[in-house]
Amino acid sequence: MSKPKTLLALSCANTNPGTLSNSTLIIIDCQQEYVDGMLPLPGVQDALSAVSDILSRARNSGAPVIHVAHKGTVGGAFDRTAASGQIVSQAAPLKTELVIEKPLPNAFAGTTLAEDLIRTGRKELIVCGFMTHMCISSTVRASLDLGYRNTVIGNACATRDLPMVGGGVLDAAALHRASLTALADRFAVIAGKSGDIPD
Repeated sequence: MSKPKTLLALSCANTNPGTLSNSTLIIIDCQQEYVDGMLPLPGVQDALSAVSDILSRARNSGAPVIHVAHKGTVGGAFDRTAASGQIVSQAAPLKTELVIEKPLPNAFAGTTLAEDLIRTGRKELIVCGFMTHMCISSTVRASLDLGYRNTVIGNACATRDLPMVGGGVLDAAALHRASLTALADRFAVIAGKSGDIPD
């Protein structure tokens, strides 16, 4: 039996990670909710360290940075007027950096992200944040449809345990790995860690 290959590999596409010199960095939902709110994620602090690293490098290189924050209902999860809805200190935006609030998992849905990306003049995205199976996945898939080439940083993303259909629990590490594997088939190049992204 032959070794499985991704659709990207079968099409001889470029599978090297994007570089900061020609990409826009998009940081999705690095909010306090995922640290100590309703949805604390396993491994969130390690992921935030990697986010902080790539954010610092992006700023030093002059790469555009766009922060995305989920906007939930007042009094509920991701309430942007409460502490739980705020962007964490490790990923805090500068006053000069764009912050987009989104109502749905896909960061393009109901937001100005598509128009804002056009203004950068760049066709490659480097994406990180939370959660791998949800907002990262849906945003990257939509991005491909809009003609962007995506790189997702594996160690700068995280997710949570989920109940499996039919019973049992799919643990966060397995779901994270499976989500990245699915994206790697066609939708994104997966960089294992932030240090794998060239300047």
